[in-house]
Amino acid sequence: MMQETVSVLGSTGSIGSNTLDVIQRNPERFKVQALTAHRNVSQLVEQCVRHDARLAVIADSSLEKELASALKLAGARAEVMSGEAGLLEAAGGPDTDIVMAAIVGAAGLGSTFEAAHRGKKILLANKESLVIAGEVFIAEARRNNAPVVPVDSEHNAIFQAMPEGFEQGLSERGVEKIILTASGGPFRELPADRFCDVTPEQACNHPNWSMGRKISVDSATLMNKGLEVIEARWLFNADPDQIEVLVHPQSIVHSMVAYLDGSVLAQMGTPDMRTPIAHALAWPGRIEAGVKRLNLAQMNDLSFEKPDLQRFPCLGLAFDAMAVGASAPVTLNAANEIAVAAFLDRKIGFDDIPRLVADVMERIAVSAIENLGDVLQQDRLARLEADQWVKKTYG
Repeated sequence: MMQETVSVLGSTGSIGSNTLDVIQRNPERFKVQALTAHRNVSQLVEQCVRHDARLAVIADSSLEKELASALKLAGARAEVMSGEAGLLEAAGGPDTDIVMAAIVGAAGLGSTFEAAHRGKKILLANKESLVIAGEVFIAEARRNNAPVVPVDSEHNAIFQAMPEGFEQGLSERGVEKIILTASGGPFRELPADRFCDVTPEQACNHPNWSMGRKISVDSATLMNKGLEVIEARWLFNADPDQIEVLVHPQSIVHSMVAYLDGSVLAQMGTPDMRTPIAHALAWPGRIEAGVKRLNLAQMNDLSFEKPDLQRFPCLGLAFDAMAVGASAPVTLNAANEIAVAAFLDRKIGFDDIPRLVADVMERIAVSAIENLGDVLQQDRLARLEADQWVKKTYG
């Protein structure tokens, strides 16, 4: 079997680091082509040396010379690039077979689109590509025969439980609905009147998963699940009323697919992102991921409950944005990114996050999305409005 080359966009983050761990466990199958980071020069250099990367990209162009010097000093042979041009080369270069799209937020949009345009196999961890540009992105991937395999544990679980040909329509393939599970985050049982006291450290302390700070906060507000709802709508060609969310605190059942005949197929496993990463890398095959095996004999308490949209309004806002469509999800995502960043910087409170998002969604008019330019324009407008909200509210 020939080795496949992998470019990891966002290699210094949680998903990127886990991807490199899985690749290292399967050297006969994969080799690293390109690694990219935002600003973390030291970790990027260490990864390039360990995995013998051929291309190293630092998104912050001001750090390109520092990266080049550090790589030379370390004896690495990687070519150095920076900025958007470097990210596009890492995603679409002719020597890359597989692209792990793991850059967080809208910053990963351009490179993920480039991978689709170049017909690469895309392992999609950058959910924003589908949240804010789902219809445009899926059309680009299909036009260029670029396979898209989801890496989010929930979407990967659904992907594994789906019938062949689901792209033609779920009902036609016997699917009744998709059921996304959510852990409920660290504040599942915290009274709403105490949300105002939540600190960034508490919000980033997820009970089951080890994740980056932004996605950890999104999990705490349930916005992460809301973004996944919109993502699922495009990934699986689902109607909005075919998507349901259930809170499952144990994070053992990662999601389910309910069929018209009453069957429900669930994908289960220990909460370790290396499982969906390994599945996506090897799809349609299977490889070793290095994860702890699930002990079913100890699974004596698997519970499910409806999410509380009063305490966690971000999930409801996402369902609303999906129902409206057009540019509404772009506004939702942009406002949330600004809100989470402001919370992590201690500029606003945890309970301000849904208020900011809701206010910005009310103020920004909904417009049609026909291309990537429309997405970026709406994204800019929403970010400006969200920034103004923070300044007006807290100076």
